[in-house]
Amino acid sequence: MNATRVDEEFTSYVHVYEPHRAGLPKLRTYFRALWQRRQFAAELSRTGMRAANTNTTFGQLWLVINPLLLAIVYYLLVTIIGGGGDASERFVHLCAGLFFFYYFSGALQSGASSVVSGSSLLLNMPFPKLLLPLSAVRTAFFRFLPTLIVYIPIHLAFGHPLRWEMLLGLYFLIMLTVFAAGMAMVFGTLQVYFRDTASFLPYFVRIWLYLSPVLWYPEMGQQRLEDAFGDVGWLMYLNPLFSMIGGWTDLIVRGVVPSVTLWVAAALWAIAALLLGGWYFMSREREFVVRL
Repeated sequence: MNATRVDEEFTSYVHVYEPHRAGLPKLRTYFRALWQRRQFAAELSRTGMRAANTNTTFGQLWLVINPLLLAIVYYLLVTIIGGGGDASERFVHLCAGLFFFYYFSGALQSGASSVVSGSSLLLNMPFPKLLLPLSAVRTAFFRFLPTLIVYIPIHLAFGHPLRWEMLLGLYFLIMLTVFAAGMAMVFGTLQVYFRDTASFLPYFVRIWLYLSPVLWYPEMGQQRLEDAFGDVGWLMYLNPLFSMIGGWTDLIVRGVVPSVTLWVAAALWAIAALLLGGWYFMSREREFVVRL
């Protein structure tokens, strides 16, 4: 019996990743692919939430306990030690401001690490990389929602009624979300090139907290800000979060419609961050695989 031997040609494919010149992709094609893969971003976000144990009882509670404990600590610091002011008003303001700020900081820090932590995805499948920071912002948003449920009883328990003006706070929530997305894109790109960004970012966020109207009231005039912060007090108005957190706490805590300046400033900062972050991220994302 004659055995026929069949020799098959073996071909190996070697993928070589080389640096690309920085530049934007074709935007229409890119955004179409981004929209078509929106379910992928949503599933990536849900996976991140499950990994963080947010589907467990303790994990869900910790989303609220952490900023609530911080609010109590800062309340003791600025009210009992510092003295002065309405204690109940200050505590409600701290809760509303801290919950809002920690939504932003969570989106910023998770968005900053989204590209590096998703390196295995980048190496194994093609997709618009912008999905990574956007899914991180989505995760932060759903982690923020339970804090709103907890804030309402605190708001009522300290004698603050529910007002229709609180619904206008949705505007500043949207502006903060857009701003957080833009900043997540910027820092997500930076961390690809400078890995020390992950170590530096928590300190940057903490300083940003102190410069934002969370521990102090946004309606403080320039003179009072200069008394508290010295000659650089006027710089507080240049903080992008001044308008967003200031408008949010005015509406949510006090039911006061903010000045037009806060509405316009919040929109300008949000749009500028989104455009800058989107341009910076998309112009560099073709280099990510090489850098990772």
